[in-house]
Amino acid sequence: MVNSISVLGCTGSIGRQTIAVAEHTGIRVDALSANRKIDLLEEQTRRLHPKLVAVFDEEAADNFRIAVKDLDVRVVSGMEGLIEAAVCPESDCVVTAVSGSVGLKPTLAAIHEKKRIALANKETLVCAGELVMGTAAKDGAEIIPVDSEHSAIFQCLMGREKKELKKILLTGSGGPFRGRKRAELEAITPQQAVKHPNWNMGAKISVDSATMMNKGLEFVEAMHLFSVTPDDIQVVVHPQSVIHSMVELVDGTVIAQLGVPDMGLPIQLALTYPERKESMFEHLDFTKLQGLTFEAPDLENMPCLALAMNCAHTGGTAPCVMSAANEVAVHMFLRGEIGYNRIYDAAAAAVAAIPAVHTNDLDEILAADREARSFVKAYFA
Repeated sequence: MVNSISVLGCTGSIGRQTIAVAEHTGIRVDALSANRKIDLLEEQTRRLHPKLVAVFDEEAADNFRIAVKDLDVRVVSGMEGLIEAAVCPESDCVVTAVSGSVGLKPTLAAIHEKKRIALANKETLVCAGELVMGTAAKDGAEIIPVDSEHSAIFQCLMGREKKELKKILLTGSGGPFRGRKRAELEAITPQQAVKHPNWNMGAKISVDSATMMNKGLEFVEAMHLFSVTPDDIQVVVHPQSVIHSMVELVDGTVIAQLGVPDMGLPIQLALTYPERKESMFEHLDFTKLQGLTFEAPDLENMPCLALAMNCAHTGGTAPCVMSAANEVAVHMFLRGEIGYNRIYDAAAAAVAAIPAVHTNDLDEILAADREARSFVKAYFA
């Protein structure tokens, strides 16, 4: 169990839940980072008394310094500040809850310092999975997944040798538009897309769950976390979100991890592992379950998942390009600038236009990320 944490992305959904778990379990919070939500950040800072706060946006950082000038806290900004929060000497674990590829550099910096990484930032492994996992192995840093699905797989594989694993069964609810044809989704609004049937999440990840791009990102992430090939992973739609994922072993045994759909549970495990602590979350009551159902994903009407699976097979920077293009398109959709179905169109066009490069060079990976973002902006210009 860790003693102190840095929370990167503390004002987002995962960040707020992480702080609640830390307070419940008595874990100190020594560093925080946010982008622009300085009102919430100030409230957290006054309550938690961190030693360091990083505000990514420079103007917001200036305003935050004024707001907390009466506190004994050091305020830093930009990417340098985010990295400083990630390597805070007092913290032995970094919760990476920032959204997008901005989490890559601070995660690598924390790995170099041999900190435990409680990984909630999918794009870190989607963009640079080989580099990140290879660096963690070389430097001796732990990576504990926070995504409910990857936490489930992690738990199912505890104490097992790699040779025992036959297949990963990656579950997903299917999102709010499960069963609907793509043509029916043309007029979907941001307000409709962020209403997930089971989970309470931030806007970007909620849209990704609606398009099933989120499951595609998790598909790529699982490859790297558990050192498997795309052929070793099967996506299973499970609308009730009670089984968070499963593993099939070589003898045909299937082991599943079940629980209520609350991100606090995998967050707490990532902080207390290998121990388990009493949690403040609701426990699963099997007498109230109406049934558990399963189906194959509809790849024709949820083409983002198919695109991600194809990028996983292609490898190299293909998943990075897809993820960056999707991120830009999703934010454009949330601002009302493009239609819902255009999210897939943009990501697919970027992947088709930008050749995949097989590299572990961070600069080349980040260059592919930037190229994809520029491509999408030009695509809709």
